[in-house]
Amino acid sequence: MKLKTLALIGATGAMISCTPSKVNYENYADYPVPSAPLIEMEYAPNTTLFTLWAPTADEVRLMLYESGEGGHAYETLPMEADKEGLWKIKVDRELKGNFYTFNVKIGDKWLGETPGINARAVGVNGQRGAIIDLADTNPEGWAEDKRPELKSVADAIIYEMHHRDFSISPTAGIEHKGKFIALTETDTHNPQGASTGIDHLKELGVTHVHILPSYDYASIDETRLNENKYNWGYDPLNYNVPEGSYSTDPYTPATRIREFKQMVQALHKAGIRVVLDVVYNHTFNTSDSNFERTVPGYFYRQRPDGFFADASACGNETASERPMMRKYMIESVLYWIREYHIDGFRFDLMGIHDIETMNAIRQAAQEVLPTVLIYGEGWAASAPQLPTEELAMKANTHRMPGIAAFSDELRDALRGPFNDDTKGAFLAGIPGEEESIKFGIAGAIQHPQVNYDSVNYTTQPWAAQPTQMISYVSCHDDMCLVDRLRTSIPNLAPDALTRLDKLAQTAVFTSQGIPFIQAGEEVMRDKKGVHNSFNSPDSINAIDWSRKTAHADVFRYYQGLMSLRRQHPAFHLGDAELVRRHLEFLPVEGSNLIAFRLKEHAGGDKWQDIIVILNARTETAKITIPQGRYTVVCKDGHIDLNGMGTLSGTQANVAAQSALILHR
Repeated sequence: MKLKTLALIGATGAMISCTPSKVNYENYADYPVPSAPLIEMEYAPNTTLFTLWAPTADEVRLMLYESGEGGHAYETLPMEADKEGLWKIKVDRELKGNFYTFNVKIGDKWLGETPGINARAVGVNGQRGAIIDLADTNPEGWAEDKRPELKSVADAIIYEMHHRDFSISPTAGIEHKGKFIALTETDTHNPQGASTGIDHLKELGVTHVHILPSYDYASIDETRLNENKYNWGYDPLNYNVPEGSYSTDPYTPATRIREFKQMVQALHKAGIRVVLDVVYNHTFNTSDSNFERTVPGYFYRQRPDGFFADASACGNETASERPMMRKYMIESVLYWIREYHIDGFRFDLMGIHDIETMNAIRQAAQEVLPTVLIYGEGWAASAPQLPTEELAMKANTHRMPGIAAFSDELRDALRGPFNDDTKGAFLAGIPGEEESIKFGIAGAIQHPQVNYDSVNYTTQPWAAQPTQMISYVSCHDDMCLVDRLRTSIPNLAPDALTRLDKLAQTAVFTSQGIPFIQAGEEVMRDKKGVHNSFNSPDSINAIDWSRKTAHADVFRYYQGLMSLRRQHPAFHLGDAELVRRHLEFLPVEGSNLIAFRLKEHAGGDKWQDIIVILNARTETAKITIPQGRYTVVCKDGHIDLNGMGTLSGTQANVAAQSALILHR
């Protein structure tokens, strides 16, 4: 639907422009969607163009400020309605260094000031947009920044970290604690001399760092950072601007942008790609949000009674199926790829979004970056206001090629259910979880040897390809693995804790899905038993890097698992047919024991046959294997890819609560 500009002839014969007559749309599907990308502030020397999508507005004003907080607007300018629901104004003078907001009027009500829905630079606490030249924010060498090579997403190894957790402890040996640029510092060590920071990540061997929400979020007051308030950041304010509390100067708009880019640049130089955790499913507040102050009602779903729906359990759920919200999400992802060189995205509560939008995002992203990594939580906090068959839920993953979901089947089969920290599973020696672990080992695809009737949470495979499953045993919004093992297995001895920790991650890293670990697991991190530590202090969340020395054998084991996976394509075949052809589960007697073989040089592997045995029993397990002479590369909690001896014959003995990996 197009609006026509009206004009009247004044008494002097001059043309007088008038605001187009208001259009009352019958439903959200009728709202016009701009054909061009929505850019709300386009700076050029001596001229800046402001644009706002507000198709239901009667009037829109641009407010100009000298600072990012406090004071009054030094100028208020009326914007003019344009086509496709846009309002525009071009200010022909130098505005760099100034700030702005929009104010929309509908009827006789002004909705309140907002930096817009698509601000790309903001002042402190994100209440005002900033007028900057983005070219000024590029660090030296940014144009030459190269993404590390990634032949296939099947090769990914993901490390999930929170900026503050990773670098805030004095044991981190990092100067810029809790900041983006903490990840630019090299030659950092704990008090015992072990590497930390980006050097630690390189030494460990991950391919991707998944940074928890790093856009501008609302729960931290950037003017009071001395209070050391903590949050994970799942409370979006401005989706397309880096968070100010992670910068060295939240008051200067360019600083957070430049330092974010420096972080990405440093990680890329270290051979590590960057995944951004994105939370498009809800906003921090609703009635006062940038969305609601711009186009009321449009960006959120409503219940039949007219109130805001809340499948996020955060007060609202966004309406990804509406064309402008879909366009917004696509353009936001592309902006982070192009402007910040981001390599992948983790979607929070992805099950709230519709399948069509997620597929459109993936297609658009792959056109720019073919090796983009996209995954998310295939669930919602409660039922969204769309039919289940239209939602990006885990069960519908097979309908979203190139998009992965977390496997809670494998996670909970290993350590116990999410909703009861005191209950154990396979690692606790509780029988009945074997098929769920086999489901995870196969990458959530159809495999003839998996009995889906015995898999937890599902009765059928949900992935079309193994790269659509994220394999993990813990993440940020849950107990650390160490805490969970201690809570679910009473009186667990320290040596048994270490054995089970290693066993859990062996299952994760030898599965055909994409492996994922929470930061600090490789040094036996704990959070003092806190499950939901989203606003806990540093004493709970900070990683104590002295543990790297205390648990050096655990670090070496994790390092070995990553080397095993990187060097041997049999563990990341990336194709369902190859998995079915080369992955064979071996027969075992009794419970709490799983064995499988990767046969016939799987994926072109130099090893002809690989056998992996996972023993959660408290005693040695004996298992029959195909006749042969094998080299042992993992045994008794140690890994050496060059070999740790040989084994001949048809019987293998696996020590209690450990893994055995052989090859011939």
